Amino acid sequence: MKFRQIIHILAIIACIACFIPPVLAADEAPQDEATTFYNRGELLLDTNDYESAIAQFDQALASNTTLIKMSNGLLYTYRDKAYAQIQLKKYNEALQTLDQGLALYPKDNMLWNNKGYANYILGKYPEALAAYNNALLFEKNYTIALINKGDTLSKMGDYSGAIDTYKIALESDPGNRDATAGLAAAQQAAASTIPTSMMVILVLVIIVAAGAVWYIKCKKPEEKPEEKKPQGKKK
Repeated sequence: MKFRQIIHILAIIACIACFIPPVLAADEAPQDEATTFYNRGELLLDTNDYESAIAQFDQALASNTTLIKMSNGLLYTYRDKAYAQIQLKKYNEALQTLDQGLALYPKDNMLWNNKGYANYILGKYPEALAAYNNALLFEKNYTIALINKGDTLSKMGDYSGAIDTYKIALESDPGNRDATAGLAAAQQAAASTIPTSMMVILVLVIIVAAGAVWYIKCKKPEEKPEEKKPQGKKK
């Protein structure tokens, strides 16, 4: 082998050696704790281990969230923690988590939608409706929020509003089964309220008419006062 070839090979080896330490250093760099806990929580969420997932998300939120906040990781932490709490039927706790998330991300439509759902399950329909409206304020074609809003309006007896909302949901997602079923139920409920209203009016009319007849037949005429006969003067 010529001397020049040996020198060339040694130069290549030296260059490769220069790149090895930085790569190893990058591999050995410590991970951000909040991100580590968040990733563990996501893995547990995928296995439906909601209690353990919540514990990991809590650890993430208790850590330094500076780096995780630079991405969507912090937002997803609040979203997924609340989702796990809802799955465990811990609706009041979920509402607390959602409010904490909304304090940082007030325009996140998913946080608003989930807040609406938790309130809906708790029977707080006006609060649920307000939350769904906020979700739709930031994404007007948010199909899930539209369906949930339709369900809430139906519960509140506003079938006309529910029908309109389901129709908008079907415009954004044609053929959606939940929207289709909700629309059919709202239309049926709206149709059934018409005969009921008519019956109520008819009953009221009958009661008023019967009362009038009774009054006319049973009321005694006023007796005229007896006329006093003039007394003759005694002679």
